[in-house]
Amino acid sequence: MDRQEIEQGFDEAIRRRDALNPHRITELVDQVMESYETHSLGTRLEQEQLLNRSVLIQILEKMRQILFPGYFEDNRMRKEFLRYFVGERLEFITYHLTRQIAVALGNSDLCEGCERSVIIKRAEEIVSTFLSKIPTLREYLETDIQAAFDGDPAAFNFEEIVLCYPGLMAISTYRIAHELQILGVPLIPRIMSEHAHSRTGIDIHPGATIGKYFFIDHGTGIVIGETTEIGEHVKIYQGVTLGGLSTRKGQGLKGTKRHPTIRDNVTIYAGATVLGGETVIGKNVTVAGNTFIVRSIPDDMRVSARAPELEYSHGRRSDEFMDYII
Repeated sequence: MDRQEIEQGFDEAIRRRDALNPHRITELVDQVMESYETHSLGTRLEQEQLLNRSVLIQILEKMRQILFPGYFEDNRMRKEFLRYFVGERLEFITYHLTRQIAVALGNSDLCEGCERSVIIKRAEEIVSTFLSKIPTLREYLETDIQAAFDGDPAAFNFEEIVLCYPGLMAISTYRIAHELQILGVPLIPRIMSEHAHSRTGIDIHPGATIGKYFFIDHGTGIVIGETTEIGEHVKIYQGVTLGGLSTRKGQGLKGTKRHPTIRDNVTIYAGATVLGGETVIGKNVTVAGNTFIVRSIPDDMRVSARAPELEYSHGRRSDEFMDYII
């Protein structure tokens, strides 16, 4: 039986089922409608203007083209057309980002009851200030590229880092989102950072503060919380968590320093966990993999956990040894 015959048979079965139970769809619709009334947290109705996630991702891509000219184009980037190239992308970003920020402001408690003209003016001011930060963003990202090249002997050249390294994608997205976060833009920075998270497996909250020469090696599973502070020349590996000690108080912790501070020239190896707003990792510290830290570490220290004892045996596994294998 080929694919077409299978699909026809499936369609026929559906028609027979509906003929035998003509009211089933109506009943299901009624049940779903009732759930909208009883479980309203995941429901958003009667909201006139909504953020467009696909447009925000397009804005991110246009920003990446400006920040890394020539890397994310289909054709060769020629110097004589560079001004046109930058102007066209800035025009796109200005128009669409202003609209999206106006929607975000209008839908938030920050501007509840504000007139439309006031919201649009504020959005225009934010976008103007944000775009003025592009030279600074490029300065920081150049240090991040250099840190990746200096810190990874597997890096063949700078092009490989820009085109291939998920860490740089996550960092560049973070730096864009962080500027918008500083300017008081609601929700949009999180949408951007979660897009990078979904692409790279690296979760950097846009509220974190990260200095120059930041290098993420491999990166999958990294979590950097909202109030984390990271100095310069910091290198972290996959599976590192810079998080909060406890979230039992929930919203009662909003606005407090919940995540650690990492000073300059720190290396944190894979699987390490550093928790707590009062935890400070001093300058020039090396944190070994699979460590769990909830207290501050002075400068110039090396921190490691005792390695688990390993057992070895020759030949085939005995029944006694198999008892310990799951």
